[in-house]
Amino acid sequence: MSDLPSSRPRVSNAGGLGIITCLTQKTPELLAREIARCRDMTNKPFGVNLTFLPTFNAPPYPEYIAAIREGGIKVVETAGRSTEQYMPAFKSGWHQSHSISAPRFGIR
Repeated sequence: MSDLPSSRPRVSNAGGLGIITCLTQKTPELLAREIARCRDMTNKPFGVNLTFLPTFNAPPYPEYIAAIREGGIKVVETAGRSTEQYMPAFKSGWHQSHSISAPRFGIR
């Protein structure tokens, strides 16, 4: 999907699930603003993708998760590294799906 901000609500309005890519928003505050902007453009469901990157300087994941929760998002698609330490937040009323690039990454 295009990362054009207006495409997310258009997808949702057409019956799909528009997804905001969290880490394209440079800060949790910008993510909160984008969620509000999308909500102003549609009354249909939309979700957020949150990718957990292997990095020395991790993004502020707890703050991004708070922005997602405060924005009323109910569908969160995760990718990348394990979300295990963040699972308590995802289990509280959200639909969470984790994408992997190969079956071997889903085996413990």
